[in-house]
Amino acid sequence: MAIGTSAMCGSYKREIQVGIHFWTTHSRGDGSSIAADTYKVAMFTNSASIDLDTTGYTTGNEVSGTNYVAGGDALASVTLGLADASDVPVAFLDFADTTWSSATITNARGALIYNSTLANAGTAGTTTHAAKPSVCVLNFGGDKSSTAGDFTLQWPANSATAAIIRIG
Repeated sequence: MAIGTSAMCGSYKREIQVGIHFWTTHSRGDGSSIAADTYKVAMFTNSASIDLDTTGYTTGNEVSGTNYVAGGDALASVTLGLADASDVPVAFLDFADTTWSSATITNARGALIYNSTLANAGTAGTTTHAAKPSVCVLNFGGDKSSTAGDFTLQWPANSATAAIIRIG
């Protein structure tokens, strides 16, 4: 099998409708506070079976190497935005670039962004979610490697037309 086309996972689209995912800390009108979930990005070889139907993180065919830990790395500096793209309101997310320093990683073909806070499967109303539910799949378009150097995922511009996660 191979990594599918870069896409937002179908299960994520359903799960955001029932409030399963929290990208930032926020409070409700009654003063109660809801903490942000932790989201991670894990990298995989081309043998991985991840695509838009992936419902949760799995270790199958995840890359390994010096200074890369199974499960990937947490996304930092989450920024939410809302703007018009051709007169259509678009919500979007951005993060700080993700770097594995002094890493030796071979044949990384793609990645999965997932919610690591939700370590167990669960239910919100009538909607169930997998353990460590997936958000989106990224296909790098070819194998990427590093040898005792920085391996960096550079996230696109924080805008309605370029951000890696956009809902419009």
